[in-house]
Amino acid sequence: MMTPEQIAAAHKANVETLFGLTAKAFEGVEKMVELNLSATKAALNESANNTQAALSVKDAQELMAMQANLFQPLAEKTAAYSRHLYDIASGTGSEFTKAFEAQSAAAQKQFASLVDSAAQNAPAGSEQAVAMMKGAVTAANAAFETVQKAVKQATELAESNLTAVAQTAAPKAAKKK
Repeated sequence: MMTPEQIAAAHKANVETLFGLTAKAFEGVEKMVELNLSATKAALNESANNTQAALSVKDAQELMAMQANLFQPLAEKTAAYSRHLYDIASGTGSEFTKAFEAQSAAAQKQFASLVDSAAQNAPAGSEQAVAMMKGAVTAANAAFETVQKAVKQATELAESNLTAVAQTAAPKAAKKK
């Protein structure tokens, strides 16, 4: 059984984790707001410059050439914005993943300790039930680790796909020019 001090320490650790994750979430939101403000400011400046350039155009051919030249930077900026947004979300998500993994590891240790304690205090003749319980805990831990590995692999695959798309988007936009 857990002592009141152990329970208080566990609650304190949980509250600290909650506040830490809340701070990380706000940092992620703050980074996204900064990114959006920066992108909006740049878009407004670029729009003003493009409007001034369009007003100084002398003929239709010059206007068409100017419009064609606008698409490549737009595709590159969109890819860069998407990548930056993904980096922010990925960084924030990884902080949550680390906290979850730490909490689950602590819970697994605590549960294993509880099972060991129960096994030591089990009545005679219950060895099979204790062995079965330990086997179930080991199987659950192995399944959890397998799921964690699969999630990490899926995340890495998604990230590599996003990188590949971003790398091919800019050259395609340049070719259309």
